[in-house]
Amino acid sequence: MNLNQKQRDALISILEYEQTHDPKEFSLGWTWSDVRVPPATLNNLLLKGLVEEKYHSNNSRGLLLTELGREQSSLLTEPAKAYEKAQDEILTLPDELFEDIIGHDDIKELLTAVLLAEKPVHVLLAGPPALAKSLFLWDMERACGEQAIWLVGSATSKAGLWDLVAEREPRILLIDELDKMSAADTAALLSLMEGGRLVRAKKGRTLDVTVPIKVVAATNQVAKLSSELKSRFAVCKLKPYDAVRYRTVVKGVLVRREGANTELAEEIAQKLEGKSQDVRDAVRVTRLSPQLGTDKAIALLLS
Repeated sequence: MNLNQKQRDALISILEYEQTHDPKEFSLGWTWSDVRVPPATLNNLLLKGLVEEKYHSNNSRGLLLTELGREQSSLLTEPAKAYEKAQDEILTLPDELFEDIIGHDDIKELLTAVLLAEKPVHVLLAGPPALAKSLFLWDMERACGEQAIWLVGSATSKAGLWDLVAEREPRILLIDELDKMSAADTAALLSLMEGGRLVRAKKGRTLDVTVPIKVVAATNQVAKLSSELKSRFAVCKLKPYDAVRYRTVVKGVLVRREGANTELAEEIAQKLEGKSQDVRDAVRVTRLSPQLGTDKAIALLLS
């Protein structure tokens, strides 16, 4: 049900009142002053069928939650309970987090704070290809281990994604190519980001669970995202690398992650200059160079 923040807060206050007071105290209903909810907000809840009128006089009226109101109120409190449970699972970050990424110090600081925050803050890394967006996602996946799930927006449909999220209950959801996610999966993501509630309805397969989660996503095309989806994120725009920083990043990734020796990493970084700014191209060249040699691998991959 579509409720604004005032209506949600009102339902939670009403549920708390009914659960903490003897029903005999409000056998004819409670008043707006009992639950500290303005009459205008109560009128809106009445129209939505979430409260019902039990008593009415010239001076006052008594109201109670309906069955639908109790159901909606309980759903609103479930995410908070889940967040409390999630806080018991301490996330420890390695000292070398993001060490392969040159520059972007403000992004590093923000993402570290997001990973350690008690409650979710969602971040969108935006900009053209080859700006270390995927590197950030890779580092977070490595640091968070089983507490993170990585996915690619263009490959989420029909992949049982939401079943996997519901089963594993990760703390972090990492999404590359967010702009390519299907409309159905985007709708589920919106619900998940808003209150930690994951809802999906398919014939014979329904899903309605609470999963407190932080979302860090990357996209090349912010303009393709709906305004509703963009509003869920803190949008961070990455600036392009210059040639020197690109070579430094490539060498760091190839040596630490691909096991390349320093000479090969330096050679590949130099030969890719002017041909690519995508670190993934350097990784591909490194993996193919034993079979093809560096020059031929670059020619075949980047022709």
